[in-house]
Amino acid sequence: MNDYAVMDGFGMGFGWIVPIVLMVIFIYFINSLTKKELSTRDILDKKYANGKLSEEEYKTKKTLLSS
Repeated sequence: MNDYAVMDGFGMGFGWIVPIVLMVIFIYFINSLTKKELSTRDILDKKYANGKLSEEEYKTKKTLLSS
């Protein structure tokens, strides 16, 4: 009897799992690199740049975020 017959049967049944798992990990990794989350400071800067905050409000909130 050939000892490799058992391994061939196992590989044929579950050999497709490894490439799929690797692809999922690869896609997750790429998505995490391209996704940029805005920090609280970034949001504050955008609101000030868009004119939603006065200079005084901006400075006050920036000081609060720094502490």
